Amino acid sequence: MILILTAPDDVHADAAEVELGRRGVSWVRFDPADVPSRASLSVTVRDGRLTRTLVRHADPDGTVDLDAVTAVWFRRPGVPVAPSHLDEPHAGFVVEESRQFVGDVWETLDVPALPAPRPVVLRAQQKVRQLQLALRLGFDVPATAVGNDPRDVLDLFDHTGGRMITKQVGLTSLRDELMRYTEPVTHRDVGHVNGVRHCPLIAQERVPKRVELRVTVVGDRVFTAAIDSQRSNHARHDWRRQDDRNTPLSRYDLPADVAARCVALTRALGLRYSALDLIVTPDGRYVYIEINPSGQYLWVEEETGLPITAAVVDLLTTPAPTPGATT
Repeated sequence: MILILTAPDDVHADAAEVELGRRGVSWVRFDPADVPSRASLSVTVRDGRLTRTLVRHADPDGTVDLDAVTAVWFRRPGVPVAPSHLDEPHAGFVVEESRQFVGDVWETLDVPALPAPRPVVLRAQQKVRQLQLALRLGFDVPATAVGNDPRDVLDLFDHTGGRMITKQVGLTSLRDELMRYTEPVTHRDVGHVNGVRHCPLIAQERVPKRVELRVTVVGDRVFTAAIDSQRSNHARHDWRRQDDRNTPLSRYDLPADVAARCVALTRALGLRYSALDLIVTPDGRYVYIEINPSGQYLWVEEETGLPITAAVVDLLTTPAPTPGATT
């Protein structure tokens, strides 16, 4: 039985469930945000045996024996939510206790995890460590400054002749309205550089683009799509602002050495799945930008027909040992 930990509105899980059903494989989908308000999670020890059980409160037949799980997919698991009748600080205490307990339970499932066990995923999200490993593996990495020292940002601005971008250090923001897209830095922006002292950021050389690549690694398999971001004024600096009409996607043949490097970086981070962003420059260089341990892929599959969902299900149903993270 495959355990899929994700939100109710996750279309990636929807697609995977269709494929699992087609193959006759059983699965359970659960959002950890339901603990403790809408579900009970329990661990008991009797006669020298540890048992883990999940019960959905609204479903009388919703008891799940977690000992039957053969693989777990940490797709987009939510954070536990306290019962609505609690006020602070009690609600905060319940959330933190529930979060630690739920994470503890998943760690006791001695089965392969996709993209990796949660502590490995959290470590793999660290941007500086990603840069360190990318350099070690021979990726072409742009000139970069990470931190909150304005002097480093100014030095990079001078080094790049003013061709510089900034972006946030974390993958996401706690509040959507505070999420920062990749933005070019102007001379006017440099006049406010001392503001960097108040929050670390990533400053990076602005790399000229022929196309951008979304490289999805599933085990040893590599699926690559080209994003023609330079056709769109909205997406030219950050393809996440793409619109379907002006930012077409297409399949892309990634050179074998670059593909092997993408797989190597995924493994070095202890992952079995990843989504990488690369830039192909006008002179044909492949430049590493970043790697996301839980990056979305369904939009690529729908636009290009690349069979990524089937590859994910292959990995969940014929799991290999989870690789250890390297340092």
